[in-house]
Amino acid sequence: MGKYGYARVSTNAQSLDDQIEQLQEQGIEPSNIYAEKFTGTKTNRPEFNKVLKQLNRGDELVVTKLDRLARNSREALDIIEPLLDKGIEINVLNVGKLNNSTVGKLTYQILLAVAEMERNTIVERTQSGKAYAKKHNKNYKEGRPKR
Repeated sequence: MGKYGYARVSTNAQSLDDQIEQLQEQGIEPSNIYAEKFTGTKTNRPEFNKVLKQLNRGDELVVTKLDRLARNSREALDIIEPLLDKGIEINVLNVGKLNNSTVGKLTYQILLAVAEMERNTIVERTQSGKAYAKKHNKNYKEGRPKR
């Protein structure tokens, strides 16, 4: 029974250090930690695919947060359900262990719905802020400033 970790950030400017440190604190060997700087909007992530191929019945996959696995409920369910069906336990450090019990399934479905709602709220606020800035600032330019 192996213990594997997965860490992901969305951009090259972000650091994986904190996630990797948290995974190591869980007793995961550095060789069993898969980390990448890859957007969560893509499901075909190279390091994530590698860790999925390593997992067998009785193994544990550890992530720091649920959104490291997927960006929305449907995608997460497509990832989590087959893992649980294979007898793989998922440990989300800021939530707890997800397993194939009735309560375990209900727990992760509720958490995924809340996480998706939170992400959608952030997107809505961002779009609202941009619209306000465009309306009230004639010099507004979308995107990051050029260096």
